[in-house]
Amino acid sequence: MTVIVVATLISVAAVLIGTYKLQLGPAALVLFPIIWAVIIGGIIGTQRVRRLSGSSRAVAGFLLEIGIIAFLAALGLQIGPSLAKFTQIGPAILLQEVGHIFGTVILALPIAVALGLGRVAIGASWSIDRESFLAYALQRFGVRSGEYRGVFSVWLLGSLFGAVFISLLAGTVGNLGIFDPRALALGLGLGSASMMLGGVGALSLLFPQRAPEIAALAALSNLVTNIVGFYAGVFLSLPLCRRLYRFWSQLFGRDDEGRSLRGKSTGSQAAQAVKPLGKVETDPALKPNARMTLVAYTVVGLMALIANVVGSKSFHPEDLMGVAMLLTLTWLAFALSKLVPAVPSSVWVLSMATVLSAPFMPTAGFLGGMTQHLDSLLVGLPALTLIGLTLGRDIGALKSLSWKVVVVALVTYGASFLAAAAVGQLVLH
Repeated sequence: MTVIVVATLISVAAVLIGTYKLQLGPAALVLFPIIWAVIIGGIIGTQRVRRLSGSSRAVAGFLLEIGIIAFLAALGLQIGPSLAKFTQIGPAILLQEVGHIFGTVILALPIAVALGLGRVAIGASWSIDRESFLAYALQRFGVRSGEYRGVFSVWLLGSLFGAVFISLLAGTVGNLGIFDPRALALGLGLGSASMMLGGVGALSLLFPQRAPEIAALAALSNLVTNIVGFYAGVFLSLPLCRRLYRFWSQLFGRDDEGRSLRGKSTGSQAAQAVKPLGKVETDPALKPNARMTLVAYTVVGLMALIANVVGSKSFHPEDLMGVAMLLTLTWLAFALSKLVPAVPSSVWVLSMATVLSAPFMPTAGFLGGMTQHLDSLLVGLPALTLIGLTLGRDIGALKSLSWKVVVVALVTYGASFLAAAAVGQLVLH
């Protein structure tokens, strides 16, 4: 109960704090409710006065999983009505994946090798914030491998701070006027719902008249990434990354532990190169029964509804039915992902919501009427608050991360976003 009350209060506080735009020369730093929610949640989640218990974090994680999928359902309902309009930029939606795949390898990998990360560089520059890459690296390379340590580090940092970083980057780049807002929206299809949510929030504030289009394009791009991104990463990006790793290692004179081959390596250098990751605290296993699951869905729905009412300063009776529709789609997505494990729930929910809200479907009018007053960003706000509250579980692993890995992770996220946006810009213009 504690984590529910705290998360709700943080969400309301974040909305009330509002939006601030700080002009930094030609660029701008946009601070908005999503960022406040993650920051406040992170502070409370890591403070030592009265830390959240493991059981509370387990509950937060369960609610987070439901909340993120409900947010994707809301975004999917924005894609369907715009499908006809998006057929004109279909090539841009598909080709942006080239930027996601190769932007990280081309830009982040040489930096990682030059900093002396060794084989950690392969995992850190090949993957983004995707659980499928983490699972693949664990199976392919093993838990003690440098490749896995790199993937885990980028995944951990992205899960906790990726939304804030991408939102700040998207806001800064968007204010420069270099990119078409549609290209930037396409670049947000990183495969991470939280990063996409952060970026959409920033761009929607900069281009309010195009906010629905930005959200729909970002969600559609993210759907494409989730469908083809894993296979493209495994069969295209990873082989390229491993070949280029050998090239850059020879050029910079580094071995697989990141030690220099051009001078005498010291024991301290070796120890630093193979520094193990800190442990992530293990929360109690949560085994929800039917009653607990129903309560969790109800709680997620109420949190989303409260955030929407506070943010929009209005309440409409149909909003209750709209939230119920989002939760129904969420439940169906989880059920289908269990039947077909190869397809994650995020893909199921985006696909179903998009098809059911498409103009040619008889359900489009009903769904549109029930959810017309729901803001997808406000619906997803409580979920990002829960990310911050669970930060205490990962604090040991975060402390053990080298600053070099942090730098490479940020370059990886940024390069993926900017390269995909650049590809989208070229195709659109």
